[in-house]
Amino acid sequence: MTRCGQEYLEGLRDGREIWLDGERVKDVTAHPAFRSTAASFAGLHDLADDPAHRPVLVQGGVRRAYAVPRSYEDLVARRQAFRTTAEASYGYLGRTPDYMAAGAAGFAAAPDVFTGATFDGAEHALAFHRRLAEGDLHAAFTLGNPGGGEDDRTLRVVAERDGGIVVRGAKTVGTGAVFADEILVGTIEPLAPDDTAHALTFSVRPDAPGLKLISRTSYEERSRSVFDHPLSSRYDENDAMLVCEDVFVPWERVLTYRDPVTTGAIWWQTPAYLNFVHQSATRFWTKLEFLTGLAILITRSHGTEQLPPVVQAVGRLLGMVAQAKAFVLAAEASYEEVDGGRGGVRPGQEISHAQRIMAGELYPRAVQDIKLLAGGALVQLPASGRDLLHPELGPLVRRYFGTPGHPAEDRVKLLKLAWDALGSEFAGRHEQYERFYHGAPHVYLTMQTRAGAAERCESLAQACLDGYGLGTTR
Repeated sequence: MTRCGQEYLEGLRDGREIWLDGERVKDVTAHPAFRSTAASFAGLHDLADDPAHRPVLVQGGVRRAYAVPRSYEDLVARRQAFRTTAEASYGYLGRTPDYMAAGAAGFAAAPDVFTGATFDGAEHALAFHRRLAEGDLHAAFTLGNPGGGEDDRTLRVVAERDGGIVVRGAKTVGTGAVFADEILVGTIEPLAPDDTAHALTFSVRPDAPGLKLISRTSYEERSRSVFDHPLSSRYDENDAMLVCEDVFVPWERVLTYRDPVTTGAIWWQTPAYLNFVHQSATRFWTKLEFLTGLAILITRSHGTEQLPPVVQAVGRLLGMVAQAKAFVLAAEASYEEVDGGRGGVRPGQEISHAQRIMAGELYPRAVQDIKLLAGGALVQLPASGRDLLHPELGPLVRRYFGTPGHPAEDRVKLLKLAWDALGSEFAGRHEQYERFYHGAPHVYLTMQTRAGAAERCESLAQACLDGYGLGTTR
């Protein structure tokens, strides 16, 4: 069954140990660094109970993202659910509940991949999927390692007990982890064959004894109001480092163990990674639509929308939106069977990996193009909305910041939104996020070369070479 937003928020009040700016956060739902974003996530839970959206978001009593797609039509239905969720935050919340739900469904589609040479995690992977789906839990993951290459800093196994294992060390970047009901911990990058200590995957509750989440700066806490920071004040999903100080993990929550091959394979030989891309590509398409709409509104407020260079620039942005949409539709249309159809279907891997390349390169270009359209108007803005309300200053702001047909309050509101999306610290984080949220490029670029396209490209070029020689005549 799905949970309402209030039930989700109550679940976050579990005593989890979150640290921010030298302070331990006692209640993530009440602290000014997190409460508005927690409310935004709660709103997504309420969205699933809304009769207008429930048929799109829910299937068989659970979120549609948890269902293993069995056909092209199922992929389309799942994408429609992704779109509904993404539109609620204009694409700025990336790790929404449907993200890890789709990943868990990928695990459930091919559980045999979890059966390694020394540990069988197949039933645990199925139980993980079932627990999340039936509890409508909001899961996050953290797969990165601290820099510096020091083994004793990276999360590893330090002891075994009859009931489970003890882990110590850190993992980065836990996007949305402070708002999660469970956190999946693992690694997506290849490990050395003898690196068994770091070769594990497990799920843990954020309130597990010995587990700490060290948060980065909260853009929500720095925001002055929704008027001045309409995005960062509500959609700062945060990123945290997960630190385990001898955390005990029961065996039933361990998915892979001391097996470098299986620990990597669960992402690439199940549909999990491709399901992540399906969700994130849909969100990316939605986000580009929002940004392009913002660009159109800016040009209208400037009175430049009819200038030929501006028309061309907007046309390029609309082309980017179409490109983002095309990747989603093409990945669905090129779907592939999983395990001969026994595991349903997954989005086409060549298009999915290519989408990651495209999105990481396209997003900075789109932001740059919109900044050029906005011009210096983003620099000279009132310090806050309070300037408009001041009895002496307000009339001056209203006189000099408006343009014909665009009153000052409306124009300042628009440009404040544009700055939050394009030039603020929150915006800078999103540009970096769109490049790296699925890992370093060398990881998915390597997977692209293994997807089969390289062989076809090579064979076509070789066919041309084989078709002529020194004695060939016209």
